[in-house]
Amino acid sequence: MKILYGVQGTGNGHITRARAMATEMKAAGIEVDFVFSGRAKHDYFDMELFGDYRTFEGLSFVARDGKLDLYATFRKANFLRLYRDIKELDTRGYDLVITDYEPIVAWAAKRQGVPCLGFGHQYAFKYDIPRYQKNPIAQWIMANFAPAETHLGAHWHHFGHAILPPLIQHHELDNTPQSNQVLVYLPFENSEAVLDWLDAIPDYQFRLHCKDIEPGVYGNVEVFPFSRTQFQKNLSECESVLCNAGFELNSEALHLGRRILAKPMQGQIEQHSNAIALEYLGIGMTTETLSAECIKEWLETSRVVQIEYPNVAKAVVNWLQENDDSSVVDLCQSLWQQVPNLKQLSFHYPYAQKSLNQNTMKRATV
Repeated sequence: MKILYGVQGTGNGHITRARAMATEMKAAGIEVDFVFSGRAKHDYFDMELFGDYRTFEGLSFVARDGKLDLYATFRKANFLRLYRDIKELDTRGYDLVITDYEPIVAWAAKRQGVPCLGFGHQYAFKYDIPRYQKNPIAQWIMANFAPAETHLGAHWHHFGHAILPPLIQHHELDNTPQSNQVLVYLPFENSEAVLDWLDAIPDYQFRLHCKDIEPGVYGNVEVFPFSRTQFQKNLSECESVLCNAGFELNSEALHLGRRILAKPMQGQIEQHSNAIALEYLGIGMTTETLSAECIKEWLETSRVVQIEYPNVAKAVVNWLQENDDSSVVDLCQSLWQQVPNLKQLSFHYPYAQKSLNQNTMKRATV
């Protein structure tokens, strides 16, 4: 089997998911060519696992001080370059195209009639699940950004639909959380403001990953550059995680058993939807505005939640290789049966056990 695998490079969540898939595909002997788009080539790091990968400019968003900057986003977008890349990318030599919300491989496969599998968190939103509903234009863009024939969406709960559990990259690092240690990853916020908030909470030690403050120790805050290995080490040693409302890091935090405070990037509907789901399921706290007071209250009053997820990557790779008549529903059901504390979660949140009706959706949306 030969696969072309497209990965959205904005942020690091999609790449983290691709790392887990790359490991399992290599073990299974599947030939894979990776394509990344959404950031400059020099901004990728720790990419050895993906071999001779290709990069394209693609489309991405611009954030300033925790807010989506629509004007800067459209000004940055090179639609002519995007069209040319889609037109020139040849997908016809592959048995399958997989897109983790990457538009170039998705649209190229659609134009050339090659089977395309949409794989990742965004494809869970084809179903009626907790979501942000105030921006129908943004919802349309999200649904059509990277089209696919078959969808394998992932979320923290199945909500009664054919949705996968989160895909976690399982590590050999010891899970040794320390109660006073906090991992901070807020790439869309103003890092100087974040540093000021953390400095005002001296009872905790913070490990801040960012790219615009020189690495070093600043009082009770240690600043680290972007590094996958160091990030995973810090995640394994911190009992609390302060982050934006992206999907992958929050999934890893839940899997390890971490206290979560998530702040959605203003104007980004996926992150607003994730924040709604975290609150709806009772598995994390969220805030629209960060401050020292807010962070301190979270650390002192919130609880640790753990949901251990199975090896989704291995199951999906096996499913792809078998190429039989087993359905997406069967795949998803078999994986959720391996989540040991799902029944307890569903007992406390019974509406999440079935498809959400209109009354439930009113409770789950803003």
